[in-house]
Formats: sequence, C-alpha cells, structure tokens
Amino acid sequence: MDSAQHPHGVAAVAPADIGRVVALGASNLTLGFPAVVSSARAAWGPQVEVLAALGHGRSYGAHSRVAFRRLPSALESGLWPVLESRPQVATRGLVTDVGNDILYGFSAEQTLEWVEEAVRRLSRVTRDVVVTDLPLDGIRRLSNVRFLAFRSVLVPSCRLSLTQVLDRTERVSEGLAALAAAGGSRLVRPDPKWYGFDPVHFRRSSLRAAWRQILGIPPATLADGISRMEAIRLRLLPPERRWLFGVEQFTPQQGVRLRSGGRVWIY
Repeated sequence: MDSAQHPHGVAAVAPADIGRVVALGASNLTLGFPAVVSSARAAWGPQVEVLAALGHGRSYGAHSRVAFRRLPSALESGLWPVLESRPQVATRGLVTDVGNDILYGFSAEQTLEWVEEAVRRLSRVTRDVVVTDLPLDGIRRLSNVRFLAFRSVLVPSCRLSLTQVLDRTERVSEGLAALAAAGGSRLVRPDPKWYGFDPVHFRRSSLRAAWRQILGIPPATLADGISRMEAIRLRLLPPERRWLFGVEQFTPQQGVRLRSGGRVWIY
C-alpha cells in the first residue's frame, strides 16, 4: 500500500485495495446501481461495501419530488454520519448526476457550491474521488421541440428555456473541471455512445460499460455477474428516509448483505 498521506490524514491506496464505494447520484445511479455493485464486487472482492445516496430526480441540496415520492437532498441524507463512523478502509467516492439542480431552477453557482460541499465531505475519508461531467454533447444537439418534450416529462415544473439550460450546463461543466483539478479528483467525461434518444440517461445496454469506466475498473477485470433476483432486490431496497404520498418512512440502514457478496446501505 502506498504510504503517501492525503492532506486530511487519509492514506493513499492502490485501486486494488478498495474496500468501500460511496456513490452520490440520481436517475443514472439508480438505474445502474446493480451494475455498480456487481462491478465493484468483481473488481475488489466479495467484502466490498457500497453506500449510496441515490434516487430518481435526487438533488444535491434541496428536497426533490418525483410523482408521489419525496427525498431529502444528498447533503441532508444520513449517509454522512454513518460514513464517518464506519471503520476506515480504502474508499472510492463517486459524485454523479449533477444536472437535476439546473432543471430545478438553481443557478450554476449554487449547484457547484453543493457539489463542492459533497466533495469536501468525501475528502474527510478518502483522497480518491471521481466526479462525472454533464452530458454536454447530447444537450447541445437538442432541438427546442425535443427539449420541451424532455422537460415536460422529467421536470414539469421547469420553465427554463433551452438556451438558459445550456448556459447553466456549460458553466457547471466548467466548474466541475476546475473543482476536480483543484482537489485532485478524477473527472470522467461521459461517452456520447452511452446515450440514445434520451440525452441525459444512459441506455440500458450501456449501463455496465459506463459504470465500469466511472468506477475506474480496467477492461481486463473479470466480468461481473448479477442475478435477475439480486438486481431486482437492489432496486427495491428502501432508502433510509423518504416520503410516500406525504407520509414519512424511516428505514434504519444496517447494511444489507448480498448472497453473492457485498454489503449495501441506501440513503
């Protein structure tokens, strides 16, 4: 193990030593969560832990609502005290799916402030943080008609124009690059091949390849496998805190052990 020290006192480690993945994201992370878990397990062994704050429409700094379900922001989630209380192991942090807050009407500056805070909190436990960029190529190719269609489906309350969304997206993208460079994080720029007609969500056929690249797993790593039942179970696990039809549900997270190896916490 590399003996170099992070400014916060966390030892630098080789990728092969990783024992925990902490993933923050929204729809892409939610849809690809089985691929994240199985890929991490294939790369780093059956004892790997995965702690995730995810959920369709998840915001980094505000409560978010999709249909009848509401979630606290990623920064308000219970992940952080649990993460700092867990035994120290080599950890890889993922900061993904940043674009929702733009569509919710927040400024580029506010969006970046929340992302920077998430990275800062992760830096307390690891120097190994990955930040994913926004899918600029797909957004730039959107026509006004397609944009309005996607806006009405994804965030009906959004009243920003395509020009405004593109401007904020470009400024957030520039800010993410600067943030990653300043903090020594790895910035992953999405591959346009990961997307289809939908410009912001990975195609189902690209989920495994996309998340392996984001996780930094070499192509030579053994293929990861996951059963249909385990994938369904992962998608159905309740987060620690949510509201359904206005009623709060609280599910203490003890770390669910998976039959094929690995342990997960959902926030």
